[in-house]
Amino acid sequence: MNHKELDVWKKSMDLVALIYKLSSSFPDDEKFGLTSQIRRAAVSVPSNIAEGAGRKGDKEFVQFLHIALGSVSELETQYLIAVRLNYTEKNNNIEVLINDVKRLILGFRNYLRKT
Repeated sequence: MNHKELDVWKKSMDLVALIYKLSSSFPDDEKFGLTSQIRRAAVSVPSNIAEGAGRKGDKEFVQFLHIALGSVSELETQYLIAVRLNYTEKNNNIEVLINDVKRLILGFRNYLRKT
């Protein structure tokens, strides 16, 4: 399975780009803190989808989708922390994309479990 053809991978790549842009305005003293954490969590989502797609079977792929789901939840929390700390304002595009990626991961996971 080519991960680059999966909608869930494409959307999660869009999310990475938005998070990098958003976090570029975080305070300099967060460079090795929240900035680094939120970027790592964002990158983890499409990376785990890609790794799962490269595995032998659907059971392994589902495990990597669980990791990706955990990463997107971590990312959402870090985004909300950044908003609460006034490092950024609420961004509807990011919130919608986070929810879309979660929904797509869950839907794809359920599909793979049935096959």
